[in-house]
Amino acid sequence: MKCLICGINGKMGANLVELLKDDDTLSVACGVDINCNGQGVPVYREFSAVKEKVDVIIDFSSPAVLKGELSWAVKNSCPVVLASTGYSADDLTLIDETAKKIAVFKTGNFSLGINLLVKLVKKAAETLGEGFDIEIVEKHHNQKVDAPSGTALMLAESANSAFDGGKPFVNGRKGIVGKRGNEIGIHAVRGGTIVGEHEVMFAGEDEVITLSHSARSKKVFAVGAIRAAKWLAGKPAGKYDMNDVLEI
Repeated sequence: MKCLICGINGKMGANLVELLKDDDTLSVACGVDINCNGQGVPVYREFSAVKEKVDVIIDFSSPAVLKGELSWAVKNSCPVVLASTGYSADDLTLIDETAKKIAVFKTGNFSLGINLLVKLVKKAAETLGEGFDIEIVEKHHNQKVDAPSGTALMLAESANSAFDGGKPFVNGRKGIVGKRGNEIGIHAVRGGTIVGEHEVMFAGEDEVITLSHSARSKKVFAVGAIRAAKWLAGKPAGKYDMNDVLEI
């Protein structure tokens, strides 16, 4: 199989190229990037210029390319693995509409450990119930442009599913905000070269339970995206995530 990497000259794109050099199943046919240099394959500035036929797209770029990317994917019947975060409400609507025409894989995090954490958070929320306040802290490097992280939102939504989505999300707190309500608090930290750390705290009366995950290298996300791309190729139209791949 052959893939197109969107954002091929970024850090994650470079990880994908390196990991796929000796892969027997999937190879890199071309890339799309605002920087058209290097990587040993054709790199185009926009999807409309792509000439190669590919079996799957892996996108580690930004939401800015989404419209052109999905339009090209539908036109060429090519499944897409979306590994970016920071999508707007309109972007998410476009993704849902596109998934009616082609296979679209979207998840906030491609790490096996994070996807297990999502499951554990839901189980903890179901077990502990309303008697425990839920707070999420996410930490990333100082170059990350969106906050909160897509993974933090995944974790918040997983916890909230235990309450039928009834808890509002509060992003940080400032000033005299009054006593804590029924919300799920989400807090973003940015600094240095932190790859990604997520902590979910359940604070009850006289006890605190904390579930956490720390990524030490961005390669864990590239490995997950490659696994997703191999799984997605040939799938019918629909929206898929890591639960489908891992069956957890």
